[in-house]
Amino acid sequence: METLANFDQRVIVHSAELEWIPSPTHGVDRRPLDRVGGEVARATSIVRYAANSKFPAHVHTGGEEFLVLEGVFQDEHGDFPVGSYIRNPPQSKHRPGSAEGCVIFVKLWQFQPEDRTHVRLQTQFMASVPHHDHPGVSMTPLYKDTMEEVFLLQIEPNGEFAMPLIEGGELLVLGGELTESDDVLVKHSWLRLPIDSQLDLKAGNEGVKVWIKTGYLADVAAQIERVQAVI
Repeated sequence: METLANFDQRVIVHSAELEWIPSPTHGVDRRPLDRVGGEVARATSIVRYAANSKFPAHVHTGGEEFLVLEGVFQDEHGDFPVGSYIRNPPQSKHRPGSAEGCVIFVKLWQFQPEDRTHVRLQTQFMASVPHHDHPGVSMTPLYKDTMEEVFLLQIEPNGEFAMPLIEGGELLVLGGELTESDDVLVKHSWLRLPIDSQLDLKAGNEGVKVWIKTGYLADVAAQIERVQAVI
Protein backbone atom coordinates (compact mmCIF):
# COMPACT_ATOMS: atom_id res chain seq x y z
CA MET A 1 0.00 0.00 0.00
CA GLU A 2 1.28 3.46 -0.88
CA THR A 3 -0.15 6.82 0.19
CA LEU A 4 1.63 10.04 -0.86
CA ALA A 5 4.80 7.99 -1.24
CA ASN A 6 6.61 10.34 -3.63
CA PHE A 7 8.85 12.15 -1.17
CA ASP A 8 10.11 14.52 -3.86
CA GLN A 9 6.74 16.28 -3.89
CA ARG A 10 5.29 18.99 -1.64
CA VAL A 11 2.07 17.64 -0.16
CA ILE A 12 -0.72 19.00 2.03
CA VAL A 13 -3.40 16.93 3.74
CA HIS A 14 -6.30 18.54 5.61
CA SER A 15 -6.70 15.53 7.87
CA ALA A 16 -9.98 16.66 9.46
CA GLU A 17 -11.61 16.20 6.04
CA LEU A 18 -10.55 12.55 5.71
CA GLU A 19 -12.74 9.55 6.52
CA TRP A 20 -11.69 7.35 9.43
CA ILE A 21 -10.46 3.92 8.27
CA PRO A 22 -10.82 1.00 10.71
CA SER A 23 -7.60 -0.69 11.77
CA PRO A 24 -7.42 -4.45 12.45
CA THR A 25 -8.04 -3.65 16.15
CA HIS A 26 -11.66 -2.90 17.05
CA GLY A 27 -12.19 0.67 18.20
CA VAL A 28 -8.97 2.02 16.66
CA ASP A 29 -9.33 4.01 13.42
CA ARG A 30 -6.81 5.82 11.21
CA ARG A 31 -6.48 8.73 8.82
CA PRO A 32 -3.40 7.98 6.69
CA LEU A 33 -1.13 10.90 5.78
CA ASP A 34 1.71 9.02 4.09
CA ARG A 35 2.40 5.29 4.00
CA VAL A 36 4.63 2.70 2.36
CA GLY A 37 3.70 -0.86 3.32
CA GLY A 38 0.74 -2.77 4.73
CA GLU A 39 0.19 -3.33 8.44
CA VAL A 40 3.96 -3.17 8.78
CA ALA A 41 4.71 0.20 7.18
CA ARG A 42 6.72 3.35 7.17
CA ALA A 43 3.73 5.50 7.99
CA THR A 44 2.49 8.85 9.23
CA SER A 45 -1.13 8.87 10.46
CA ILE A 46 -3.75 10.41 12.68
CA VAL A 47 -5.05 7.59 14.91
CA ARG A 48 -8.24 7.60 16.99
CA TYR A 49 -8.82 5.30 19.97
CA ALA A 50 -12.42 4.85 21.09
CA ALA A 51 -13.09 4.75 24.82
CA ASN A 52 -11.83 1.50 26.38
CA SER A 53 -10.05 0.38 23.20
CA LYS A 54 -6.66 -1.33 23.32
CA PHE A 55 -4.06 -2.64 20.92
CA PRO A 56 -2.51 -6.02 21.77
CA ALA A 57 0.99 -5.85 23.25
CA HIS A 58 3.53 -5.45 20.45
CA VAL A 59 7.14 -4.59 19.69
CA HIS A 60 8.00 -1.47 17.67
CA THR A 61 10.76 -2.98 15.57
CA GLY A 62 11.21 0.26 13.64
CA GLY A 63 10.29 2.68 16.42
CA GLU A 64 7.24 4.85 17.09
CA GLU A 65 6.93 8.62 17.57
CA PHE A 66 3.64 10.28 18.54
CA LEU A 67 1.99 13.44 19.85
CA VAL A 68 -1.31 13.29 21.76
CA LEU A 69 -3.84 15.63 20.12
CA GLU A 70 -6.99 14.84 22.13
CA GLY A 71 -7.90 12.84 25.22
CA VAL A 72 -5.49 10.65 27.21
CA PHE A 73 -3.33 7.91 25.68
CA GLN A 74 -2.31 5.11 28.02
CA ASP A 75 0.04 2.16 28.23
CA GLU A 76 1.88 0.31 30.98
CA HIS A 77 4.31 3.24 31.24
CA GLY A 78 1.65 5.77 32.27
CA ASP A 79 -1.10 8.18 31.23
CA PHE A 80 -0.26 10.69 28.50
CA PRO A 81 -2.68 13.64 28.12
CA VAL A 82 -2.97 16.21 25.34
CA GLY A 83 0.43 17.63 24.44
CA SER A 84 2.42 14.53 25.37
CA TYR A 85 5.30 13.86 22.97
CA ILE A 86 6.60 10.28 23.01
CA ARG A 87 9.43 8.50 21.20
CA ASN A 88 9.49 4.72 21.61
CA PRO A 89 12.71 3.58 19.90
CA PRO A 90 13.30 0.42 17.87
CA GLN A 91 12.74 -2.82 19.84
CA SER A 92 10.61 -1.09 22.49
CA LYS A 93 7.27 -2.68 23.35
CA HIS A 94 4.01 -1.72 24.99
CA ARG A 95 0.24 -2.34 25.10
CA PRO A 96 -1.41 0.97 24.11
CA GLY A 97 -5.00 1.98 24.72
CA SER A 98 -7.27 4.67 26.13
CA ALA A 99 -9.94 4.48 28.83
CA GLU A 100 -11.63 7.73 27.78
CA GLY A 101 -10.58 7.76 24.12
CA CYS A 102 -7.90 9.81 22.42
CA VAL A 103 -6.49 11.02 19.10
CA ILE A 104 -2.77 10.91 18.34
CA PHE A 105 -0.46 11.93 15.49
CA VAL A 106 1.89 8.98 14.99
CA LYS A 107 4.92 8.09 12.89
CA LEU A 108 6.23 4.52 12.47
CA TRP A 109 9.48 3.06 11.14
CA GLN A 110 11.28 6.41 10.92
CA PHE A 111 14.09 5.87 13.45
CA GLN A 112 17.72 4.99 13.06
CA PRO A 113 17.91 1.23 13.82
CA GLU A 114 20.52 1.69 16.56
CA ASP A 115 18.48 4.35 18.41
CA ARG A 116 17.49 3.28 21.93
CA THR A 117 16.54 6.69 23.36
CA HIS A 118 13.13 6.91 25.03
CA VAL A 119 11.53 10.37 25.13
CA ARG A 120 8.43 11.19 27.22
CA LEU A 121 7.62 14.90 27.41
CA GLN A 122 4.59 16.79 28.68
CA THR A 123 4.83 19.77 26.34
CA GLN A 124 1.95 21.63 27.98
CA PHE A 125 4.26 22.21 30.97
CA MET A 126 7.35 23.16 28.95
CA ALA A 127 8.48 26.74 28.41
CA SER A 128 8.96 28.17 24.94
CA VAL A 129 12.06 30.14 23.94
CA PRO A 130 11.79 33.38 21.89
CA HIS A 131 13.37 32.96 18.47
CA HIS A 132 16.41 35.21 18.15
CA ASP A 133 15.82 36.00 14.44
CA HIS A 134 12.02 36.20 14.32
CA PRO A 135 10.18 38.61 16.68
CA GLY A 136 6.84 37.21 17.82
CA VAL A 137 7.98 33.62 17.29
CA SER A 138 8.88 31.13 20.04
CA MET A 139 10.10 27.53 20.00
CA THR A 140 9.90 24.54 22.31
CA PRO A 141 12.67 22.01 21.49
CA LEU A 142 11.51 18.39 21.71
CA TYR A 143 14.27 16.25 20.20
CA LYS A 144 17.46 16.57 18.16
CA ASP A 145 20.09 14.16 16.87
CA THR A 146 22.39 13.97 13.85
CA MET A 147 19.48 13.02 11.56
CA GLU A 148 16.53 15.16 12.65
CA GLU A 149 15.17 17.94 14.82
CA VAL A 150 11.68 18.18 16.32
CA PHE A 151 10.14 21.25 17.96
CA LEU A 152 6.94 23.18 18.60
CA LEU A 153 6.63 26.61 17.02
CA GLN A 154 4.28 29.37 18.14
CA ILE A 155 3.74 32.46 15.97
CA GLU A 156 1.87 35.51 17.21
CA PRO A 157 -1.09 36.87 15.19
CA ASN A 158 -0.03 37.81 11.64
CA GLY A 159 3.59 36.97 12.45
CA GLU A 160 5.96 35.31 9.97
CA PHE A 161 8.59 32.60 10.10
CA ALA A 162 10.91 31.22 7.42
CA MET A 163 13.64 28.58 7.35
CA PRO A 164 15.42 26.46 4.72
CA LEU A 165 14.66 22.74 4.76
CA ILE A 166 17.85 21.40 3.23
CA GLU A 167 16.95 17.82 4.13
CA GLY A 168 13.17 18.21 4.00
CA GLY A 169 10.60 18.43 6.73
CA GLU A 170 6.97 18.43 7.78
CA LEU A 171 4.56 20.20 10.08
CA LEU A 172 1.21 19.59 11.73
CA VAL A 173 -0.99 22.54 12.73
CA LEU A 174 -2.03 22.11 16.37
CA GLY A 175 -4.09 25.27 16.72
CA GLY A 176 -4.89 28.41 14.76
CA GLU A 177 -4.35 29.01 11.07
CA LEU A 178 -1.41 29.77 8.79
CA THR A 179 -0.51 30.37 5.18
CA GLU A 180 2.38 28.60 3.46
CA SER A 181 3.07 29.42 -0.21
CA ASP A 182 -0.52 30.67 -0.69
CA ASP A 183 -2.03 27.51 0.87
CA VAL A 184 -4.12 27.95 4.00
CA LEU A 185 -3.61 25.33 6.70
CA VAL A 186 -5.94 24.94 9.66
CA LYS A 187 -6.03 22.76 12.77
CA HIS A 188 -4.64 19.27 12.01
CA SER A 189 -3.58 20.18 8.47
CA TRP A 190 -0.32 18.41 7.61
CA LEU A 191 2.39 19.67 5.25
CA ARG A 192 5.41 17.73 3.98
CA LEU A 193 8.17 19.48 2.04
CA PRO A 194 10.92 17.68 0.08
CA ILE A 195 14.67 18.05 0.30
CA ASP A 196 15.99 21.52 -0.67
CA SER A 197 12.76 23.36 0.17
CA GLN A 198 11.99 26.63 1.89
CA LEU A 199 9.39 26.91 4.64
CA ASP A 200 7.56 30.26 4.63
CA LEU A 201 4.83 30.63 7.24
CA LYS A 202 2.47 33.48 8.04
CA ALA A 203 0.13 33.13 10.99
CA GLY A 204 -3.52 34.08 10.83
CA ASN A 205 -5.29 36.69 12.93
CA GLU A 206 -5.29 34.49 16.04
CA GLY A 207 -1.73 33.18 15.78
CA VAL A 208 -0.76 29.55 15.26
CA LYS A 209 0.95 26.64 16.99
CA VAL A 210 2.61 23.89 14.95
CA TRP A 211 4.66 20.74 15.42
CA ILE A 212 7.67 20.67 13.09
CA LYS A 213 10.16 17.95 12.16
CA THR A 214 13.14 18.61 9.89
CA GLY A 215 15.98 16.61 8.40
CA TYR A 216 14.64 13.06 8.40
CA LEU A 217 13.81 12.83 4.68
CA ALA A 218 17.49 12.39 3.87
CA ASP A 219 17.07 8.84 5.25
CA VAL A 220 13.68 8.00 3.74
CA ALA A 221 14.98 5.45 1.20
CA ALA A 222 16.77 3.53 3.96
CA GLN A 223 13.63 3.69 6.15
CA ILE A 224 11.59 2.08 3.37
CA GLU A 225 14.24 -0.59 2.80
CA ARG A 226 14.17 -1.51 6.48
CA VAL A 227 10.39 -1.96 6.36
CA GLN A 228 10.50 -4.04 3.18
CA ALA A 229 13.15 -6.28 4.71
CA VAL A 230 10.69 -7.49 7.36
CA ILE A 231 7.50 -7.67 5.29
